[in-house]
Amino acid sequence: MKIKSSQTLVAEALKDIKTISTDDAHDMFVKNECNLIDIRDIRELEKEGKIEGSNHIPRGMLEFWLDPESGYFKQGKLDLNKEMVLFCAAGMRSALAAKSLKDMGFKKVSHIEGGFGLLKKSKFNIT
Repeated sequence: MKIKSSQTLVAEALKDIKTISTDDAHDMFVKNECNLIDIRDIRELEKEGKIEGSNHIPRGMLEFWLDPESGYFKQGKLDLNKEMVLFCAAGMRSALAAKSLKDMGFKKVSHIEGGFGLLKKSKFNIT
């Protein structure tokens, strides 16, 4: 059996999604044009900190929390008309997650290149 590697899946996702810089994400965030979504595991947030004002949705729950027909849908948590800007630790999980949201039908989806690793060095406040 031949399976695709995780690297192949990420490479394919990156061809199909929008990747933005930390500066672009910050501009959208301060203009209130996006939902900034941290998909890292809760243990990563506790250890590394988080971006002030971001929404935490664990990667494993993302599709369920954003699907209005799911029993896990988080009504009112996010503005579904704004761009969904995702980030993880380094940008690989968020690339896959952005592709998944695009596949669900979300039109305005992007992920932040470099993830939290670069966000820590950007204009965002870490708490």
